[in-house]
Amino acid sequence: MPTYSYVCKACGHGFERFQSMTDKVVKKCPSCGKLKVKRLIGAGAGLIFKGSGFYITDYARKSSGGEDKKQTPIKKETNGSTTKSDKSPGTKPAD
Repeated sequence: MPTYSYVCKACGHGFERFQSMTDKVVKKCPSCGKLKVKRLIGAGAGLIFKGSGFYITDYARKSSGGEDKKQTPIKKETNGSTTKSDKSPGTKPAD
């Protein structure tokens, strides 16, 4: 619940009220009793984090990048040369 600031236009008395946003606006001055109270527009409160806070390491990747750099297995052919294994559909092994 926010704290609202009020000022009386008749006597100049300023005061604050801790009230819900759905509560009615105060119209009667607690000092002089006249119906000349106006609610002031405040700058509002800043963003408040409760708890341990947020750190850059909270969202860091858990892996060391091993999944991003997958290596293609190498197989030996019968003639002694090495080639990369390609298991893509529609490709034929070199003869």
